[in-house]
Amino acid sequence: MSSPPTSPAKIPSNQPAWKHFLRETRTRILLMYTLLMVLLTSITIPIFRYLLFTQINTRVRADLNEERETFLAAYENWERVPDQSIGDLEDFIDEQLKNKRPEDDNFHIVLIDNELYRSNPAYLLESFQQGSALFEQWQKITTFTRGEEVVDDPSIGSILYKADPLFLEGEQRGVFIALHVTMGELQESLVGVHLFIGTITAVVALSLLLSWLGAGRLMAPIKDLSETARSISESDLTRRISPVPGNGELSDLADTFNAMMNRIQEAFDSQREFVNNAGHELRTPITIIRGHLELIDGDPKERQETLELVIDELDRMGRLVNDMIILAKSERKDFLQLETIDISAFTEELFIKAKTLAQRNWQLNIKGHGKMVGDRQQLTGALLNLLRNATQYTQASDTIELGCRLKGSHQVQFWVNDTGEGISPADQQRIFARFARGQQRRSEGSGLGLSIVDAIAEAHGGRVELVSQVGKGSSFRLNLPIEIRR
Repeated sequence: MSSPPTSPAKIPSNQPAWKHFLRETRTRILLMYTLLMVLLTSITIPIFRYLLFTQINTRVRADLNEERETFLAAYENWERVPDQSIGDLEDFIDEQLKNKRPEDDNFHIVLIDNELYRSNPAYLLESFQQGSALFEQWQKITTFTRGEEVVDDPSIGSILYKADPLFLEGEQRGVFIALHVTMGELQESLVGVHLFIGTITAVVALSLLLSWLGAGRLMAPIKDLSETARSISESDLTRRISPVPGNGELSDLADTFNAMMNRIQEAFDSQREFVNNAGHELRTPITIIRGHLELIDGDPKERQETLELVIDELDRMGRLVNDMIILAKSERKDFLQLETIDISAFTEELFIKAKTLAQRNWQLNIKGHGKMVGDRQQLTGALLNLLRNATQYTQASDTIELGCRLKGSHQVQFWVNDTGEGISPADQQRIFARFARGQQRRSEGSGLGLSIVDAIAEAHGGRVELVSQVGKGSSFRLNLPIEIRR
């Protein structure tokens, strides 16, 4: 006794855990996202630093220029007063430097007669104290001078200055210097840069963590797809992926996979039903043949009768097998052998063949002339099936009509009408199914005829329509395109 089929198990991996981790899709997405974030961050930090330093430098120079212009404007007003002396100049400078405090890291320095008179703040750094090289440059100034000096002292950095000579009664008596030391602003800006780096690093780390968790949640349907695919076996096709909310790619993937599994399950169920029905249909003639062969004796007449019965059953089995082969081939792309068919001539040929099927009142009705593209052999078999089917539901006095017409410029219609007993509404819904027979059917056929007609119509890109009323007859209409589009 064979054991029941089991679902395929997940194949264990011999790879280390870290290799498996690196091969995960969400890990690769996260690594790509990380590289992108690192790249953007490495570009952003220098840009931020440059913009910050540029803004600070612009502000410092604007403050320095404003302080200089304020002092010079006050000096020009003071200079207009007549009979000013050197003592008055000193008083003016004392008042200006005492009442106005410069911005941070700014210095106001005044030289009178090439000597340091006063500064604000009073304490001067060594790099520009009296006696320094820079101070000696200021002592030689006779016109407006601006400059930037880089000094060795790391606590100072660079010195920005603007120096203006001070004249009294046409004679230069002093120099006013507005000065800025850059290191203080630079250190404050570097603190801002470091704070920015720390903040953006924390944001990137947090975003990576959230991205990892989010990617895991987003990839859950794919993981579910993988697990579902592994759990599916020939005996269990019922597993499906849980629906994904929304209408994005993952939702489409889940819906597409579930729809695919529905089609596969329907195909398997149809195949299983087809095999079961085929086995049932073949079992009867095999049983009949075997039973008669077992009972055969030496009587020549009885042997002949048995032989004829066996041949008849074998012919029926052959027809059934041929029908099954046609249905199986109808799903293949090379099922049709296309050629150009003259519609009216083709219908006339069918009519000649139909009259040999049974004694009926046969009618031919051709309402259109033209050409179409199709498989002559398969169309002949489909229409003969319809004609043969009509003979099984009619009597010798009934009428069977074969006809054709063009429907517009893109479609042709063949029909088989009969005045027989008709088909009940319940049977109309099922007779195109494989191995289906009408409740009142008298034929000993396999029940594949109308299925074959339907399959041939679909292969041509067309369809079969049925209109029937019990007691008044039936009409089968085969609607086909004139040109087959593949």
